[in-house]
Amino acid sequence: MLIYAHQHSPRLNYMADFISREILIDEAAITTDQDVFLHYDGAKINYSNERLTNEEFFLPPVTLLFEDDVKSQSIQCFNWNSKKAFFATAGGDIPFDILAAIFFLVSRYEEYLPHEKDEFGRFAHTSSLAFKEGFLDEPLVNEWLAGWQLLLEEKFPSVLFRRKNFTFMPTYDIDMMYAYKGKGWVRSFGGLIKSLLNKDWAGAKRRYRVLKGKEKDPYDAYEWLDALHLYCRSKPIYFFLVAQEQKGVDRNIPTNVMAFQSLINYYAATHKVGLHPSWQSSVAINDKVLIEEKEWMEVIADIPITKSRQHYIKFSLPEGFERLYRSGIRQEFSMGYGSINGFRASVASSYYWFNLSVNAATDMLLYPFCFMDANAFFEEKLSPHQAYTELMKYYAAVKKVRGCFITIWHNTFLGTDPAYKGWREVYEIFMKEDAYWDSD
Repeated sequence: MLIYAHQHSPRLNYMADFISREILIDEAAITTDQDVFLHYDGAKINYSNERLTNEEFFLPPVTLLFEDDVKSQSIQCFNWNSKKAFFATAGGDIPFDILAAIFFLVSRYEEYLPHEKDEFGRFAHTSSLAFKEGFLDEPLVNEWLAGWQLLLEEKFPSVLFRRKNFTFMPTYDIDMMYAYKGKGWVRSFGGLIKSLLNKDWAGAKRRYRVLKGKEKDPYDAYEWLDALHLYCRSKPIYFFLVAQEQKGVDRNIPTNVMAFQSLINYYAATHKVGLHPSWQSSVAINDKVLIEEKEWMEVIADIPITKSRQHYIKFSLPEGFERLYRSGIRQEFSMGYGSINGFRASVASSYYWFNLSVNAATDMLLYPFCFMDANAFFEEKLSPHQAYTELMKYYAAVKKVRGCFITIWHNTFLGTDPAYKGWREVYEIFMKEDAYWDSD
């Protein structure tokens, strides 16, 4: 496919690569030579202000992809194919600049502008266009592309377009390996006293029995997960919180505990693992904390660590991703909210991060998630049954557009802790009755 534009730009080049990965078999090329475009024998998109021929797909542009700065954008939403759209244009073969609209969403353009932050200092989901316009629960980019592809196929019937397959990627955040074990006598004794003071007799008894080896730790879901993945033929990714200093929300067990190191080494050898950078690393004034965590995990896992997902989804753009990139992370799994389930970038496909601060694409691949157990439980206050309904809603939405369905679960929810009763059963039902049929 050939795209004609009056000028080249990093953002237009990025979008040509994006649509090539999503709907094209051959890579899209860009030309600023009108004669080359007119004499091209194949599918072609005219991304300019004037229609040139009846043999083209005419897509008048707004100015966004030809700009090199970040500034407030005037956005008015309307309906196209029963879906929200914006950046309206006149006279084209579709009524909006789909390339600019996609770029605005996947680049997280609005997060580079002044915005409201939530209680944890993160971009507040209530500030997003998707939340305000009611499409946070839709993979809108994929839906736009599906509708556009049908029009392109009608316009260019001889051209073959990409047919992507739906994929499911289960991921797990191991914030705390055990509820009671491995924490040392000081933390264990303090926890026991706290249970007694709160008259939590069952909790105190359970802690005692676990520490005496008479009962399995309630957060120990690892063998159960191994059996579940084996049955469902799924390929999980585990992200480990390895804060070298345990404080605040970084409450992993000490990294010198051999059982913790053995678990990381085991999953690095049998599945895929990534770093769960600590809260401390996200607020540090330099990269030192992040690099120490990454290097420690590489020694224990005995492999290079190139995957990450932020603890508490704590990051700001562009600083957070720039820090990860400098440390060697090339596959990032934090693109979602830690305050609500949904599609933060309105997309259910992996894509490369475009750094708006320098107006350039990078080779760091982002993997958006849309469902996290902690969001459903702590933020949305859902019961296990309600959470299953929400999980299936997102599963169906991603499957419809043949995207990649990424979920986040925690071992704490999938063990035997009474606080999370019913959640393990919900996940098992989903894996065995739904995800099982979508395994490789």
